[in-house]
Amino acid sequence: MKGIKLLALAAFSAAFLSFTPENKKLIVIDAGHGGNDMGAHRNGIYEKDIVLSIGKEIQKFNATQSKYEVILTRDSDTDLPLSERTIFINQLHPELVISLHINSSADRHSTQEGPEIYTQNTENSKKLAERISRKFNVQKIEDRNLHILRESKVPAVIMELGFVNNPKDETYMSSEAGQKEIARKLTEVFKEY
Repeated sequence: MKGIKLLALAAFSAAFLSFTPENKKLIVIDAGHGGNDMGAHRNGIYEKDIVLSIGKEIQKFNATQSKYEVILTRDSDTDLPLSERTIFINQLHPELVISLHINSSADRHSTQEGPEIYTQNTENSKKLAERISRKFNVQKIEDRNLHILRESKVPAVIMELGFVNNPKDETYMSSEAGQKEIARKLTEVFKEY
């Protein structure tokens, strides 16, 4: 089954690249989790759904941007293992990768809130994190040895958009207005890249 998925990803990558205008650069948005892997969740709100919705909004906002083409690692509620995500990313040779996630604190009384960014231990990944940080009130930026960061051969960051168990963050991230604002801000980062 894994071999079939990898073959399908390779065929999609080849077909996609053959139709992408040569002057457009690729940006990959990785909508974390999916399928049976719900990610962080609370009150019927699931990380996998929120990050996918934001990824699709990024594509819509970017549609008028002539410099970049935004590709999602998943465009439906499917479970795509991390190894397959990074194979897909590396076959595309994008300019950058932003993996979208939502945090959750183990302490239900925690007051933690706001976005956090995890980077590769590379200068370009850290520069990308700084650009994102200027658009958002980022609480923390730090290096992490996580699969998407370690295995992506291009500048990559993981952006935790907020804490699902913080009522303010939860309301913002799950609202249509909040998702559109997050997507718009990330699209503005591309324009500056």
